[in-house]
Amino acid sequence: MQSEAQSAESGHITGFGTPFYRNYVLLLLMAVYTLNFIDRTLIAVVAQPIIESFQLTDAQWGLLYGPPFAIFYAVMGLPIALWADRGNRVQIIALCIVLWSVMTALCGVAAGFATLLMFRIGVAIGEAGCTPPANSLIGDYFIARKRATALGIYAMGVTLGSVLANLFGGPIAEMQGADIGKWVNSIGLNWLFSGLDWASIEGWRIAFVVVGLPGVLVAVLVWTTIKEPPRGYSDPPTIAPLSKPPLSEAFKELKVKPSFWWMALGASLVAFVGYGLVSFQAPFLQRVHGLSVRDAAINFGAPLSLMAAGGTFLGGWITEKATYRFPTAVAWVPAIGLILAVPAYVTAFFIEDPYWVFIIWGVGAVLHYSYLGAQYNIGQGVVSNRSRATAIAVLLILVSLIGNGLGPYFVGFTSDYFMTAHLAAGDVLADLSPAICQARESGLNEAQLATCARASAEGLRWAMAVTACIFLLAAFCFVMCARTLKRDFVAELGAS
Repeated sequence: MQSEAQSAESGHITGFGTPFYRNYVLLLLMAVYTLNFIDRTLIAVVAQPIIESFQLTDAQWGLLYGPPFAIFYAVMGLPIALWADRGNRVQIIALCIVLWSVMTALCGVAAGFATLLMFRIGVAIGEAGCTPPANSLIGDYFIARKRATALGIYAMGVTLGSVLANLFGGPIAEMQGADIGKWVNSIGLNWLFSGLDWASIEGWRIAFVVVGLPGVLVAVLVWTTIKEPPRGYSDPPTIAPLSKPPLSEAFKELKVKPSFWWMALGASLVAFVGYGLVSFQAPFLQRVHGLSVRDAAINFGAPLSLMAAGGTFLGGWITEKATYRFPTAVAWVPAIGLILAVPAYVTAFFIEDPYWVFIIWGVGAVLHYSYLGAQYNIGQGVVSNRSRATAIAVLLILVSLIGNGLGPYFVGFTSDYFMTAHLAAGDVLADLSPAICQARESGLNEAQLATCARASAEGLRWAMAVTACIFLLAAFCFVMCARTLKRDFVAELGAS
């Protein structure tokens, strides 16, 4: 480990710690971010069983999935980020992991819409404390030239989390409670659950508990093995640091950085589409292509998420290579990827052959997620090291409120709208609506139920296609970001 005197002069050349340790920290933080998104997106994997259990329309599901989580994620994000700019970032991350992991497990005991909503809010509060301090840590561990790749690797947690949520959540959700009870008895732990009626427990509830609780062990690993680096350690010595900044200072920096605001708007629109599509991906595959919860998760959800993770890494790698020749590549790479993603997604939603659905949807996912590392690279690159966590928190507030807050509800509302139009055009003589179709005691005959199923599938198909077209607006925002990005960056792009 370097001395304090050496770090002041050479930190911007070497980064903090040994190369092996830096990479260990990066991979552990990526694992934390992966866990963050496993717990956040598991609810989407088991969406259809929850919709059926609580008899929800698509608009109601979109409301449950999106706005409450987004609002509390945003409200808590800024104070936690301010804490991270002043306190021990490692301890903050560890404490927040424990909170969101326990709340995820509690989702499995939700008695209805209201209690599930309450536990989702708890998950949101915990997860708000992950990315701002993690980005700040990465900025101090890695030199400026290496941050695009490092942040791209960290951002892979978004899609890797989706992979694991599908691999574990889908199969577990299809398990019967009685089978779990037999397994618990076989290993001698039945005394822990005496009096519990396993036959009445739905698989999606078990999935939340099994996936949520292991996060506590990850929190212990973070607390005990990651060192808190000096702030600004890996920045050039010409960049002034290190006193604790007032909130007004961070906003003064951001106020005169139009590239940040264009990027934030673009990233928010991408999240609007992304969260909207993810929240209804499993129901789409089950309704349109007749897949089970398990098959939708294993055969589509997990591999598509893995392809998206590759797109995240590929976007960071292309950006790092292209920046030497094109200084604003960090904004142009996502713009081009998003434009090309639109026809890929729309085509995937309307073709019928599941093989080609997977291939074309996968191409769209790679192009779509090539943007992810860029939002963090730009977000922390346009401000001083004193304000990085705050800048990322501001970004995530916008992404959360616009993306997670509005995207799922927009898809759900639009799905109900198109479903209603499809029902009105049908030949079944009944005043059908999404709510009537979903109700268990509706008394519909076989023909009416079939009409409901077709309308539900077609409504969701059109809703997802319309939503994907919003990528074009997001691409425009990244193009506008590129116009002022070189001027706004604190460290010279491509410099070491």
